Amino acid sequence: MDLGLKGKTVVITGGSGGIGQGLVVEFAREGANVVSASRDVATGEQLVARARAQGCAGVILPVGTDVTDRASVDAMLARAHERFGPVDVLVNNAGGVKRTSTFEALDEESRRWELALNIDGVVNCTQAVAADMLPRGKGSVINISSNSSLLGEAAQQVVHYGATKGFVNSFTKTLAYEWGPKGVRLNTIAPGWIVPHRDEDVSSGSFWHRLESMGTPEGMQQALEAGTLPNMSHLPIKRLGRPEDIAYLAMFLASDVSGYISGQLISVSGGVYMP
Repeated sequence: MDLGLKGKTVVITGGSGGIGQGLVVEFAREGANVVSASRDVATGEQLVARARAQGCAGVILPVGTDVTDRASVDAMLARAHERFGPVDVLVNNAGGVKRTSTFEALDEESRRWELALNIDGVVNCTQAVAADMLPRGKGSVINISSNSSLLGEAAQQVVHYGATKGFVNSFTKTLAYEWGPKGVRLNTIAPGWIVPHRDEDVSSGSFWHRLESMGTPEGMQQALEAGTLPNMSHLPIKRLGRPEDIAYLAMFLASDVSGYISGQLISVSGGVYMP
């Protein structure tokens, strides 16, 4: 099925992360012009080379961006306009956990960091693209949340992070109602465990490096094959989730094929969350 994304301008925040890399490359494979908005421009340049080697039809433009700073977001959009034109699709993918801890041990620095990235970043970017989408009466915003906002057990040691993603869920639904009559749709994807294929498919600032308890992507695959990966016995679809699993749904929600879908939350987690 042709999703009609060829030539569309797509902004993906957090493009250097594990999920982000999958989003950037798969949208480029569909022929979209992709702005990889991330602080890690070097990884963005590697994605340009990877997409070219794989014969992707779209163009990738890495732009250094701090989504917690509205001025930085506006500067990124100015680059997007100069190169590609108005933004058709925004994927608010940037987000993360500062550190794991019990809630009572959560420190103020970690709390503020998570609020800025997971909430302010989404608000900044969504407000910024309003000028592109609302006057034209079209556009799609896809917000990446987390199963940590949906399941108590998925938020162990990251309660505050899960709560910030709960904001994302509500924000999507309420703004979808407001912007729907103006022609702009918003939807949420809540990933479960999503694991890059290779250890090198994560940026230096990724939680895979910051949170030692995570292990490594390749180590998770080895544990799965050895039958020692925790909780796999409870997962209906017994394989690791991959970045392209998020990208495939995001591309559907970005396209006019899903034109009658808005304000929805979909968990991509192998069936671990079934509302």
